[in-house]
Amino acid sequence: MKKTTPLQRRTSWKIFILFWILAALLLAGWYVFLQVKYRNIENLRPFAKIAPIGGERRDEIGALMYIYGIISGTEEKNLLVLFQNDLELRPGGGFIGAFGVIKFKNGKIQDIAVEDTGNFDKKIPANIAPPAPLAEIIGTKAWKMRDSNWSPDFKVNAEQAEYFYNAGGGKENIDGVIAINTVVLNSLLSITGPVKIDGYPGEYRDENAILQLEYQVEKGYLEQGIAKGERKNIMAELADILAEKAQSFSFSEQLQMARKMEDHLKQKDIQLFFKDKALQDEIEKVDWGGRVKDFDGDYLMVSDANLLALKSDFCIRRRMEYAVDIENDIPQAELAITYEHTCRVKDWMTSDYRSWLRVYVPNGSFLTEAGGQKGDVSYSEELGKKVFGMLVIVPVGEAKTITLKYRLPENVKKGNYRLLVQKQSGSGAVPFDFTLNESNETALDLQETLKGDREFEFSE
Repeated sequence: MKKTTPLQRRTSWKIFILFWILAALLLAGWYVFLQVKYRNIENLRPFAKIAPIGGERRDEIGALMYIYGIISGTEEKNLLVLFQNDLELRPGGGFIGAFGVIKFKNGKIQDIAVEDTGNFDKKIPANIAPPAPLAEIIGTKAWKMRDSNWSPDFKVNAEQAEYFYNAGGGKENIDGVIAINTVVLNSLLSITGPVKIDGYPGEYRDENAILQLEYQVEKGYLEQGIAKGERKNIMAELADILAEKAQSFSFSEQLQMARKMEDHLKQKDIQLFFKDKALQDEIEKVDWGGRVKDFDGDYLMVSDANLLALKSDFCIRRRMEYAVDIENDIPQAELAITYEHTCRVKDWMTSDYRSWLRVYVPNGSFLTEAGGQKGDVSYSEELGKKVFGMLVIVPVGEAKTITLKYRLPENVKKGNYRLLVQKQSGSGAVPFDFTLNESNETALDLQETLKGDREFEFSE
């Protein structure tokens, strides 16, 4: 079987991560692509402000130009890149199995170091208490890098990840943090087409690549006589092949990739944080920052954290039904979250689903009834929101519905009714049914599939 040397593996990781970074920056369409290609992106700044295009697209071009300006400068910049496995969902997107630190200067990568969090976390002192559910439900003794994305707000997670990077002996000054979910790999393979790797069985295509890689690094390597320390070499070899294919993309294929990356940013499969305040303001203006937003109206966000349920999120299908009655002085809300466990047997990657569910609602809300959860509901305030927390267990092959009834603060019904629903990174497309009742009749009845954040408004 073909083997790679440590130098080859480092080079492969460098190409792999470089591709994702550059792909994430190639978002604003053909005009920006041409300007980047010929290093004229600075010339676009005045154009972006007056271009005859929609405001959203204009803001995206502005953000793109700002990012490129930062990493193409003569001063060295360091980016911390978090790789999140959304088959094992965490509040920030997915379990962090690895991370990399990339040094940029003059628009080029100067150096890159990649770490497995399982190894890196051993360097972090075990003196930081983990979030209560991690300690109480699964017995985590100390909080470390692999669990750093415990918040649904990426800025919080980015700062926490940097803290653990420094605590583990990281030497670089971090200028920005990027999180990338594994689902992004599908987008690349949908353009390259199927890929076969010498020495490994089968071929990798966008429908099956993630599952095949999971099997290879968890089980397949044993069947093939590969040493445990070399079981992830396949990632380096796959990266080499994909990087070579990406370098030969036609213009139309590069534009196709740019559009897919734009979708991933809107769906929070890629999340960005930069310490440069002006740049971060640009990022948040186009909703690429994965922030939990302040909102003057009704608010809803559902956040799941897979707790020792292996990679069972591959099997979980979610659905939300939300009904609000603003007829009385104090508006009432009823939320139903249904989890369907579509797998039928337990195996090396599937178990009963166990999640610590947090529901974020407007501050001042009051829970009156809850059903379907395991144990009691906890209450807290985070990110300017009231939070209901609870353990959810869904046996293999079954479905479970969690129901919450609560009173909303009175200010929700002042003026026009407005609702912001923010979707968790990594949770996939979620069907959402929304009903608004007023004056003893249905004022609004909508069915949507949430792929990103969504705002609703009702005016009489």
